[in-house]
Amino acid sequence: MKLSIIIPVYNEESTIKTLLNRIALVDLPIEKEIIIVDDGSTDNTRSILKRINRPGIKIYYHETNMGKGAAVRTGLRAASGDIVLIQDGDLEYDPMDYHELIKPIINKRARVVYGSRVLGRAPISYHRYYWGGRFLSFLANTLYGIKITDEPTCYKVMDATLIKGLDLRCRRFEFCAEVTAKLGRMGEDIVEVPISYTPRSIRDGKKIRWYDGLIAILILIRYRFWNPANEKAKSD
Repeated sequence: MKLSIIIPVYNEESTIKTLLNRIALVDLPIEKEIIIVDDGSTDNTRSILKRINRPGIKIYYHETNMGKGAAVRTGLRAASGDIVLIQDGDLEYDPMDYHELIKPIINKRARVVYGSRVLGRAPISYHRYYWGGRFLSFLANTLYGIKITDEPTCYKVMDATLIKGLDLRCRRFEFCAEVTAKLGRMGEDIVEVPISYTPRSIRDGKKIRWYDGLIAILILIRYRFWNPANEKAKSD
C-alpha cells in the first residue's frame, strides 16, 4: 500500500522545510509519497520548493492563488497512493499522528478517518474559531446523521478511490464542508482519532477567516438539500 500526502501551500516560507523534515522522520509501515501544490505563493516559498530534490516528493505550481480546495484537487489528480491524507503547509498539525490516522484504513475498519483536535484536547487558537468549528460539527451531525467532533480539521484521511470519486468542486476552505457533506450523503462512516495541535495566530500566518465559516455553513446546507448529480444528469 502507499500513502499520498497532499500538501497545499501558500506563502509558507518559514515552515515548509521544517514540515518536510518532520514528515521524513515518520516511519510508516507503508510507502509514502508527498505531493506539494504551491498555490501561487508570493513570498520565497516557490524558490525554496524549486531547490528541493528528494525522492518521493512531487511538486506542482499554480501560477495564481486559486485556494486550498483547488490545490487539493490538483494534488488528487497527481496522487498514486491507495490512501490520501491532507496536510496543511504550516506546523499546526503533527505528522507523528500519521500512524493512528491511517491505522483504521489499513486494518479495513474504515474508509474515512478524521483527526479530531477536540478528542485530542488540543489548545485553542481563537475562541471564535473553536466554537465555529464546534458549530460546524453540530450542523453536519444534524443535517447528515453523522457523529463527529471536528468537522473543519485539516487531517482528513481517505481511501483514494473514495475521495477521487467525490467529484469535488471546491476552490477555497469550503473543501472541508464539501467533503463532509458528500460523505454524509453517501452514508459513509467517519472514524475520528485524537490528534495533537499547535495553533498559530493570524500574525504568524493563519489564513482562514470568519467568512470562511459562513461559506462552510452554506455548503453543508446546500449539499443536504441539493443533489449536484441530478443537475449533471439533466445537462448530459
